[in-house]
Amino acid sequence: MPRIVVDVMPKPEILDPQGKAIAGALPRIGLNGFSEVRQGKRFELAVDGDITDEVLEQARTAATTLLSNPVIEDVTRVEVIDDGSA
Repeated sequence: MPRIVVDVMPKPEILDPQGKAIAGALPRIGLNGFSEVRQGKRFELAVDGDITDEVLEQARTAATTLLSNPVIEDVTRVEVIDDGSA
């Protein structure tokens, strides 16, 4: 079944307490060299049938109106992914 991936990230000017907590925990578990972490959201939309331009536009609309909060988040990706069934 074809899928569309939507990635949503906090806007750069928005504080990201979860990202800061992860960044603080990394050195404690021996993982160094990371200066910043931003935590976002990933959605996978399974599509019935073929992915047409209309379906992709509907996914973009869903991304900007339902899957993200446009006041504090940016949609960073809306992309068709290969599910390996071709």
